[in-house]
Amino acid sequence: MNGKLRVMLGQPASVPGFEVALHRSLTEPILIAGAPRGFAILNGTLAASVGLGLRLWLAGLLIWLAGHAIAVWVTRKDPAFLTVLSRHVRHKGALRC
Repeated sequence: MNGKLRVMLGQPASVPGFEVALHRSLTEPILIAGAPRGFAILNGTLAASVGLGLRLWLAGLLIWLAGHAIAVWVTRKDPAFLTVLSRHVRHKGALRC
């Protein structure tokens, strides 16, 4: 809310004793090289299993590179995109129109 609206509602701009310094790291998502941490770990594990387990080095590298590039691009557009996507997939049938 801006200052004018608070004054109109009769609320003070700040209430003494109810202000807390909030560190920036508590509000930003945790990223690994620009991709969300959970997705980066999942993508790296999948690429490593293909590259090392199946001995398809090039395929593993391409899976990692494509997945990471897409995750970084999507995260730059909307940091909460992958969280919202996972919730959408989980609750798909419950919210049918």
